[in-house]
Parts: sequence; structure tokens; C-alpha cells
Amino acid sequence: MLLCPVRECHLALERDRRRVVCPRGHSFDIARSGYLNLLQPQDRRSKRPGDTPAAIAARRRLHDRGVTGALARAIAEMLVPAGTDVVLDAGCGEGFYLAALERESGCRAHGVDISIEAVDLAARRYPACEWVVANADRFLPYAAGSFSAVLSITARRNAAEFRRVLREDGRLLVALPAPGDLLELRGPGRDRVAAVVAALADDFTLAGRHRATTAADLDAEAVHDVLVSIYRPLGRRPAEAMRLTFSLDLLLFRPATGRR
Repeated sequence: MLLCPVRECHLALERDRRRVVCPRGHSFDIARSGYLNLLQPQDRRSKRPGDTPAAIAARRRLHDRGVTGALARAIAEMLVPAGTDVVLDAGCGEGFYLAALERESGCRAHGVDISIEAVDLAARRYPACEWVVANADRFLPYAAGSFSAVLSITARRNAAEFRRVLREDGRLLVALPAPGDLLELRGPGRDRVAAVVAALADDFTLAGRHRATTAADLDAEAVHDVLVSIYRPLGRRPAEAMRLTFSLDLLLFRPATGRR
């Protein structure tokens, strides 16, 4: 299902030992940890695009503490994946949410992110999933109709590409920070649901929504990890240890009829 990322090519890639090759001879090596780097030089804005290594590591530590476990369960309950599903996580980061779905359902799981550091970390921890480095804002290197489900979890959204790679009977799950997310640090946030539904309306129809909220008592190190992993200004100076709220608005979409 993988396509060559070279512009004016986009032919199917075939595996040849430790690399993949298209009919025109464009070749891409498979990293020792198992991921595939399909990011083209013109598709990066910096030498190290994507989240910083510090932010990636901080999020991994928060996941490992169990802080986001309830959110992962809510995503699974909203998507209801099965072993027959083929799932793409666009903007997968270090892979926690996608790997949780694969582990519970046995679905075929594929993650793509622009950060080499994040994808390498995902490939080392979760070898049962397939991991690709690419710029999903520009092109998802997969054939049309490859997936029964696409995820966008607090990531950027490329509606046209999501629609292209999604099957006609597929579903798209979008997770957004809810107004109460990290309320104790930021103060009340804004509700983004209406704007996202409107932005996706040409390609998708809203089929369901749910707000998932949990809270955790964090020590000073964990609070620091939260601060490292977010990019918006703080509303107040945090205490050394805090009880923090984590909240996501989960939106389930179906493809708009007759659009590809």
C-alpha cells in the first residue's frame, strides 16, 4: 500500500530485503529499528522537523506513568477497532495511542509522523506496528482506500489526504484538547469542535462526539514533563506538585458521500 514519495512519481513501493523500491528505481532504506523514512528534503522546514526530542521523551514518560490510559481507552471505545481493521495514525508521535489500539484489537496498525526521533522511538517500543517518517501535511504515502480508519490525535489535519486514503465505509477519529484540558495550568480553553467540523465538512460528516476527561496527581518531575510537552503560554505559575486535568474532545466522522 506504500507509495513512492518522490514528486511526479507516487508509484507503488515493493520491499527488497532492507529497503523498498519503486518501478522507477527510487529506493528507501529500512532503519535498523524497523521504520521507513520517506520524508523528502523539500517536505521539511528544518533539519529536525516535528516535536523536539525533549517533548517526545516527556510525553513518553507521562504515558508510562499511566496518566493518559483513560484517554486511550476512550479513543478505543469511540473507534471500536476490530482485528480486520487497517488503521493509520497521522501524526502518531512516539506511538502510544496507536499501539494501544493494536494491542487490544489486533488491527493492522500504521503510524506516520514527520519526526524521525518520535518514529524511531515508536518502532523500538512497538514493533508490531508499521512506522513511517513523512510529512502528512503534504502527502500521505499510501494508496487510495488503504485504510478502514484514520486517527488524528491532537495533530494537524489534512482533510483531502485523509479522505483519499480512507475507504468509502471507513471512519476518521479526531481528538482535540477540550476546554478543560490542563485547566489548572492554562485556565479555561476554547471549544474547537465547531471550527474543526466546519473545516472538514467538504470531505467528512460528523457521526458522533464524546468528551473524555481524567485527572492525575503529579509530582514535580511529572509536572515538568507536562510543561515540556505543551507549546501554549501558561495562565499561572504551577506548584511543584499538582493535580491536573486531561481532557479530549473525540469526534468521529464518516466520509462524505461521493467525495474522494
